[in-house]
Formats: sequence, C-alpha cells, structure tokens
Amino acid sequence: MQDQPTHLLLVEDNPLHARLIEKLVAGEPQLHCVIETVVNLADGLMRLSHGGIDLLLLDLVLPDSQELDTLFRVRAAQPDIPIVILTGIDDLTLAARAVDAGAYDYLVKTHLNSVSLGRAIRYTLARARARSHEWDSPMFRLAQQQFLKAAHIMNLDDNIRQRLLFPQRTQLVSFPFFRDDRSQVETVFGYRVQHVLTMGPTKGGIRYHEDVDLGEVAALAMWMTWKCGLMKLPFGGAKGGVRVNPTVLSKRELQRLTRRYTAEIIDMIGPDKDIPAPDMGTDERVMAWIMDTYSQQLGYTVPTVVTGKPVVLGGSLGRKEATGRGLVYLIEAAATHLGLDLVTSTAVVQGYGNVGSHTARFLAEAGMKIIGISDVSTGLYNPEGLSLEALDAYVSENRVLEGFPDATAITNAELLELECDVLALAAMQNQITVENADRIRCKLLAEGANGPTTLEADEILNERGIFVLPDILGNAGGVTVSYFEWVQGTQNFTWTLQEINERLKQILFDAFQRTLHLAETEKIDMRTASLIGGVSRVRDAKLLRGVFP
Repeated sequence: MQDQPTHLLLVEDNPLHARLIEKLVAGEPQLHCVIETVVNLADGLMRLSHGGIDLLLLDLVLPDSQELDTLFRVRAAQPDIPIVILTGIDDLTLAARAVDAGAYDYLVKTHLNSVSLGRAIRYTLARARARSHEWDSPMFRLAQQQFLKAAHIMNLDDNIRQRLLFPQRTQLVSFPFFRDDRSQVETVFGYRVQHVLTMGPTKGGIRYHEDVDLGEVAALAMWMTWKCGLMKLPFGGAKGGVRVNPTVLSKRELQRLTRRYTAEIIDMIGPDKDIPAPDMGTDERVMAWIMDTYSQQLGYTVPTVVTGKPVVLGGSLGRKEATGRGLVYLIEAAATHLGLDLVTSTAVVQGYGNVGSHTARFLAEAGMKIIGISDVSTGLYNPEGLSLEALDAYVSENRVLEGFPDATAITNAELLELECDVLALAAMQNQITVENADRIRCKLLAEGANGPTTLEADEILNERGIFVLPDILGNAGGVTVSYFEWVQGTQNFTWTLQEINERLKQILFDAFQRTLHLAETEKIDMRTASLIGGVSRVRDAKLLRGVFP
C-alpha cells in the first residue's frame, strides 16, 4: 500500500507564488506530499500547534510578521520543525541570516523549479531525520522490547542483556551519485550495522527504501542475530540500507548508487567478515554489482562476498524464492499442528513483491484458495479466488496491481481484516497493531515481513487464540538458503534444487518443533519462544568465549 505522505505547510501571502509552489510539489515524482497553504504567520502557527506537519515552507515577509522575527516566532513555538525559507531575489542576505539562525535551506522564488524544490524538501527531511531520529525508530523500539521480554522470561544475565541491546558495530555514510542527466549529483545516507560478531561472520540483507534509518537497520540486524541463532547457522546478524526511493531511479543510476555505497562500506564486508544479501528494494542484480565492485578492489573474483546473486555468478538455486517457500513450509507445519486442511482453506497475502508473490504461488500449489492480495498500489479481493497467472501477467505489463479487472479493489485495512484461514504478511512493519488486532479474522497469522506485529497486538492475538508464526521463524528461509549459497561458494560445489529444498525444509521443521515445544512447555507465545531459542544460543556462545581482555 502507499506509504504515508509527507505533510508540508506553506506560509505564503502571494497567491501566484503559492500556486506555483503547489504545482511544483505536485509535479515532482520523487515527492509524495500533501501541502496546506496559509497566508499569514498567525494562521501558520495555529496550524502547526495542531501537529501533523513534517516540514514548513516559510516566506519571511508576511502581512503580520517581517524578516527574521518571522523565523524567531516559529522557532519559539515549534523548535523542532524543519524550515525551508522562501525568499525574493533581493532578500538573499536576509535568507542567509535565517539559515544561520536555524533554517535548513532557502529557495529563491523567482528561480524555483520542480527539481530545486524537490531536492530542498528531500534533503531537509533527510538532514532533520539524521540529526534527531536515527535511533528513535519504531522498529528498533519494537526489537528491543521483544528482546527485553524474552530476556526477562529466560532470566538472562544482566551483563549479556545490556550487551545485546545495541549493535556491536555501526557505520553511517553519506555519499553522492550522478543522475543520468549528469547535471544532478544526489547525496544520500547509507548504513551497515553488525549486531553480534561472536557467532562467526555477520549476515544480513541490504534494503533501498526512502524510510530507511539507523534504527530500522539496527532492528533488522538484531532480528537477524536471533534468526540465525534459532536456525543454528554460524552467523551473527547484520543489515544494511540506503535511504533512497529505488523506483524513481534508472538501472544506470541504481548501478552507480550501488557501486558507490559498496565502496563506502567495503572495509566492513567480506566473505569471512560480513556477507550482504538482497532485501526490500534490492535483488540479485544489485548483489552482482556489489560482488563486482568488491572483486575489482581485490583484483580477483570473490563470489562469496554476497549471497542472493545470479546463479551464473555463483548464486544458489532456490535462493530467490527461499523466503516465500520457507514461509509456506512453516504454514504447512503449523496447519498440521492446528488440524487445518489447506486444500479446503483460504488465504490472504499482504504484499506482492518477491516474498509475497512466491508465498502466494506456493500456497496455491498446496491447494489453498487465494482470496485477497495487495501491493503498494492497492488491495484486491475475490471470494471465488484470484488467478495468480492473471495477476502475474497484469503486473508484468502494468508493474502494479492497481486496475486489475477480476477483483474488487479494497484498502489495506480491509485486506488485513478479511475473514480467512491464513493471513500471510509479506509487506512492511507495524501492520497489526492494538488498533486492528481485535478485528483480524484468521486462524493462522504467518509473518514473512520483519516486525509486522506490535507487542500489544501480540497479546490480543494470543488471547483470541490466533496462532502466530513469528517473523524470525517465518521468514528464515531466505537466510538459510543464503547460508547454503555461502557454503557452496566456499567449497566450490553446487547442490541441486531438490537437495536445497530438502535441507531447507529439514532445518525449518526442526526450528518449528523446538519453538512449539518451548511455547507449550513454558506456556508462552510462539514469538517469545522463538526469541528465547535464538537468544539462548548467542548467550551460550558469549559465555564460552568470555570477555577480552
């Protein structure tokens, strides 16, 4: 579904300038904004007091306020709001003084165009976020809360608890890359986080998304640690990301972005240090560029520096579909436990990217009727069942599901609340919350996404008897087959797809049975049981290795 838009407040008394700015904002493809306009400072301050504004576009010369006093009055009332100054050509000295006083940027109204306005808005938001919100991420808070709950139940040693609350290594970089017209140089933020180095090399994906921040990447690295521990893989958790919208970039731009990002983090990664993989917004082509950039620096080809790369470059059979396939293996195991016959059951899948599309396909192959599905553009519902062949053909031609003719368009909230047997979450975090948990109408909730359910929602789902396959178990198929790819690469050996799928199924079933046994024995939910399983392995390793020096 669509991400939440950025809310802008424009304080501008010149109606011609106001209409121009509104038009430029609407026409900039990299912006997803809602803009409100007021004509004087008093109305602007009143609107700001109600909240919900992400950025202020401020003319300093207004009917009820003049020059720097305008900025000072806003700062006194809203000290944290990011501000971009709008100025006339003869006000540049005043604008520069305003920037000195705390404004983020200034724009000359007579020289405005969609590119300059879009860049000013995007860069201002990025800078404001980097200054104040990098660690303050809902995902990181959720990851820490989940860990602390498990730590309390398992009576984890306080020394280890404090050590595991934050990642061991973190790198934050900002770097440029050329746009295709060569006249624009974009500067973006990138991250690589290694949560725990105790277990061996670190392992984790790289995501390209406009909402990526340090807290989100740290949360994903923490979850990857528990995931690898639960699966008994010889890795610690890591994650990387670039705060960028990949859908507005050409293939050439993505390649330049990827190669420069790789160069910035190259000292952190390596086949015996930290092995990236695909994640949201990246794919096997991106992994090939990372591998090539790394190999160029060393002077010889190093296929094992990444996993999830094309098979012809040393990738593993079955890696692309591994997360979706693994989720369905676990759904089958959970259905057996619940006495649920998949052949007569219905499923709803949120998300139609790599994980969601493969999940839907494998569920359909298992005999399930897919009655609801979604992507970033829309949700679709058909009680008689959706044709995945028709969906794939439509997406191949139109890129998104919106407009698909053989279904009813519904909202994300409506999709999640459809009555079904299996609800598979394969999109974004924070989808099941305290607001909608009591309206979820499935028997089995399977998490292919990271962090889609809040702790408060977990308690509600548990009380209602909904069986949850938690994310660190449900989406572990990807890192498991990544491990297979790494092993094959280090041994210069190739396994068949049948061997890979059999090994994957065996490892996932073993983890499921251990988690289910712990949950039933200790009378705890599956998420807490899976976390305890992962944390326990890390705890044991840390106690055995000790502390240096």
